Amino acid sequence: MYDVVALGEALIDFTMVSADGEGYPTMAAHPGGAPANFLAALTKFGAKTALISKVGEDSFGRLLLGTLGKAGIDAGGVAVDRDVFTTLAFVTLDEKGEREFAFARKPGADTCIREEELDLSLIDRAKVFHFGTLSLTNEPSRSATVKAAEYARAQGKLISFDPNLREPLWQDLEQAREQMLWGLEMADVIKISDDEVKFLFGLEPEEGCRYIFSRFAPKLLFVTCGGDGCWYMNSRAMGHADSLKGINIVDKTGAGDIFGGSAMFKLLQSGKDPAELNEEELAETARFASAAAGLSATRAGGISSVPELEEVLKLC
Repeated sequence: MYDVVALGEALIDFTMVSADGEGYPTMAAHPGGAPANFLAALTKFGAKTALISKVGEDSFGRLLLGTLGKAGIDAGGVAVDRDVFTTLAFVTLDEKGEREFAFARKPGADTCIREEELDLSLIDRAKVFHFGTLSLTNEPSRSATVKAAEYARAQGKLISFDPNLREPLWQDLEQAREQMLWGLEMADVIKISDDEVKFLFGLEPEEGCRYIFSRFAPKLLFVTCGGDGCWYMNSRAMGHADSLKGINIVDKTGAGDIFGGSAMFKLLQSGKDPAELNEEELAETARFASAAAGLSATRAGGISSVPELEEVLKLC
């Protein structure tokens, strides 16, 4: 049995280390991809996880498969394709650690997973199915994602969704909005950023949290706000948790994914339906996830930046 099975991209993040006099960056390669980062946090803290994805039959694909294995994530559902290249993301950072993305993905292997390549038996054996929108940007991965999510729902699995909007990957932002709204409709547990709330609804985080909860009726909702913490809400309570203060931000890549995975870990640990968490339990979950995400931002990379459980517990 698995606690969580996720579908989506496994890729290499090339993150800027420095720049020369003309602005050309020197970059370091780190394994990542939002669903992989999400699972890495869960697995680091003791959950059993598996990933459904596709990589290229190339050096980066082999590295990613090795990293997933070392992280304890079951990669049996990751297809390998000799005809496409493993997806690459290039992340440049400003002095505050804010990111700008460029992608080598025309196509990338993650967008090429087909419905017939899905190992649905992984979902059968899971408590939770998680997905985002990068697998919804192109076919055939869009149809594969829809099939997997609808299958998970039909099997009574808890559905977790993180929009994870990357505007450069969408040819049409109206299509991005449409796919994000579909994901919100599907989900029981939602983790969405303040920027995504603004993009979809033109609302500030607190108001957006109330609006999303009333419109889509998830069991549990988090609206993350970077250094301003997060809002959380279920049918029993709503509140705000602060982010870590006074930390040295190195790289925010993957921090939101690690927040989501950490929150899901606490949810699974509670053994409760997300709608039944009380105010104290919600606050504890949000503090834990915020601490994990903050610690991850003090080190480089996505998968490689997940802190130890003991580190997180000391701060919350």
